[in-house]
Formats: sequence, structure tokens, C-alpha cells
Amino acid sequence: MFENLTEKLTGVFARLRRKGRITEADFDDVMREVRISLLEADVSPSVVRDFLARVKEQAVGEKVWESLSPDQMIIKLCRDELVRLLGEEEPRFAWAPQPPTVVLLCGLQGSGKTTTAAKLAVWLAKAGKKPMLAACDLQRPAAITQLEVLGEQADVPVYAKHDAKDPVAVVKEALDKARYLLRDVLILDTAGRLQVDERLMEELKRVKHASGAQEALLVLDATTGRQAHDVATAFNEAVDLTGLIFTKMDGDARGGSVLSVRAVTGCPVRFVGTGEGLEALEPFHGKRVAERILGFGDVLSLVEKVQEKIDLDDAKEMQETLRSGRLDFHVLLFQLRTMKKMGSMANLIKLIPGAGLIPREMLEKLDQGVLNRTEALILSMTPLERANPDILNGSRKRRIAAGAGATVEEVNRLIKGLDEMRKQMKHLTRAGARAKAKPKRKRR
Repeated sequence: MFENLTEKLTGVFARLRRKGRITEADFDDVMREVRISLLEADVSPSVVRDFLARVKEQAVGEKVWESLSPDQMIIKLCRDELVRLLGEEEPRFAWAPQPPTVVLLCGLQGSGKTTTAAKLAVWLAKAGKKPMLAACDLQRPAAITQLEVLGEQADVPVYAKHDAKDPVAVVKEALDKARYLLRDVLILDTAGRLQVDERLMEELKRVKHASGAQEALLVLDATTGRQAHDVATAFNEAVDLTGLIFTKMDGDARGGSVLSVRAVTGCPVRFVGTGEGLEALEPFHGKRVAERILGFGDVLSLVEKVQEKIDLDDAKEMQETLRSGRLDFHVLLFQLRTMKKMGSMANLIKLIPGAGLIPREMLEKLDQGVLNRTEALILSMTPLERANPDILNGSRKRRIAAGAGATVEEVNRLIKGLDEMRKQMKHLTRAGARAKAKPKRKRR
């Protein structure tokens, strides 16, 4: 998400930092490069124009080129404007006074509405809610079956009528069913079209009126680029949107549509789809994304991913093991599997401040294949060998390599890596012990 934009802006600001003093002409050059970067990321020209105008207005007021640290001041102004554009505070759900709260999902055909409905149900269930899905897309025959399959995978009930003709009737029956089952959230998967048309909008208006939906969320394919601007405007005028969900943010999306649609509609981005799995839906944090775009990283999101995937008791046990210096391949296997739970290594590294300066080719090499290959080598060892790496002689190494479909050289590199980790842990443990044992100086 936003990789191209982050890479370009990080490069612009890196060159800026190498300058001592900055003239007004230098500032104009930087803004020109920022403009090109935003346009190449598919941000709407009108949004780019307004963005630069506001940054320049603030810069003149601050007299950036006369400040002690003009590079930092320019970056701060761009950061503040991006935060304003994307939204600083995370919006909350508008819960109904009496359940169920109705969430209407709308969008064009192919945007990922049906899958997003199931993902949203999974996210709500994790948050302690009891969601239910309703198949209101009667235009696409496979949509009802698809939602039923996804509902079963998500362990969420689905209200569906294969012979239904009127989506409004389905909505009313689904509401009754949700109340009967004591479900507190009802998610409506509505019909889409290949393009915006009057018939689609009229149907959506009727569905929203019949359901009394508290939330109307537009699902947009992030790869559609500038077309998303017009689509969002049309849907917002028809059903008064309360939020946006962008799908396929893990693919080739340039990210500019997020900035454009957010600026044009004024609707907050609520979620982004980051993969095909039912758990691949993340809340959108405007402030964090703005800082990530500028290469500041996103440490808070990284911490949340760690907390979500790592068991605290296991983490404490691992900490004690490392402190004692008992580092073997059992411990390394646990660490590898923990990292795999957290997702792609490249995506995790992108959350670290300064990661925008790392060449993309290098990040692309840090894929799950590296972890899988290391795991295969360790699994080819016997439990005795994992616990006692020192017994790995030539014949054992050849057997391990053959079992993992690898070479003896790869086995040797893995053993050497573990030895280096052991040395580092011993060094850190001794340094910590010396620091604790060092007597405090008495004050005179």
C-alpha cells in the first residue's frame, strides 16, 4: 500500500536533507517533485492542487526557507496536510439504540463486496459482536451461494432466499431473523453493476430506507485509480455514505484513489483489505498511514501485530530461555513460526521507520520462501539434533540437506547463523550481569 508514493517522497525529502539552507526556489522545486509523485500515484489533479496550495500557504506563514531546519519544517507541513486529508481520528461505528445495527455494503460489481461482507463479520465477531449476513444481491446468481460459503467459513449465519425477486423483502425478513437469533449486527451484501446506473441507485435507496441502515459503507477496488473518484461521488449522492472500504490494497494499487476519494466525499476510510483471507481486513488509521507514506514507519501497527499474534506466556518463556543462553533449533523454530503468523517479512519491515530508503528489490527477496526453507531444514533434524546442534557432523548434515531438498552449504549457513546468535546472546547476558553487579558510587 502506497509503496511507490512512499519511495518517491522519501527520495525527495532525502535530497532535501542534504541541503544546508533552502531558498524559496528550492522549496518550489520540492513542491514540484511532490506534485509529480502524487499525480503518478493516481491522486486526482484537483486534490493535488489543493494539497500543494495548503502546504504552500502554511510554508509562507512559517517562512520555511528562513527557519533553522527548513527540511524538517517542509516534511512536517506535508505530514500535517496528509493527516488532515486522511483523517486523524479513527471513526466509530454508529450503533443502533436497539439491535441489530444494520451495515449496508454497496459498490460496483467486482469490487469485492461479498468477500468484504464476510471479512467485516469476522472483524466484528473478534470485537465481541454477534454479526449476521444477508444476501441482498439478487442480480448475480452466484452471489448468494458465495455468501453462504463464506458465512460457513466465518462461522456466521447467513439469511438467503434463492428464489427471491425483491431485495427490500429480503431485507425485512433478514431483520426479523436477526432479532429472533439475537444477532446485534446485520450486514447487507447488496447488488452491484459494471458501472453506475439509475436502476442500481434506485434499488440501493429502497434497500437503505427499508433497513434503516446506520452505516452505509462503499466498497472500492483500490486498483481502479482515478475512476474511483466518480464512482464514490455517485454513491455518496445516492445513499449518503458513512464510510469507505478499499480492497486489494496488497496488490498493485498505487494508493492515490484513497487520497482522492477521501478528499472529494469527506467520508472516512474505515477499513482496507490486505489479502484474500477472511482475517485480511484492517481498520484504517489516517495518521499512521500519512506517516508511513512519508517514510516515518508505523511502529504502533507493528506492535499491534505482535500483540495479536504472540501469546504472552510463550513470549515470557522465550525471554527466559534466551536469557539463560539455551539457544537451540527448537527455539529458532518457535521464532520462525511466530514470524510467519505475523505475515510477510517485507510488509513488517515497511512498518519500521526509514524503511522507505530500503531498495524495493531487496524487500522483495524477503518473502515467506526464506522462512519456509529455514523451517524445512530444521524439521529435517531429529529432536535430539535440534536440542544439541553441536552433534551435527558431516553425515547428519548430508541427511538433513537431502530431507529438506537443500544443500550441505545451506545447512552449514544455518548452523553458523545459530552460533552467531548464541555468541550475541552470551555477550548481552554477560553485559547485563556486569551492569547489575557494578557498585553504585557513593555521593559525597
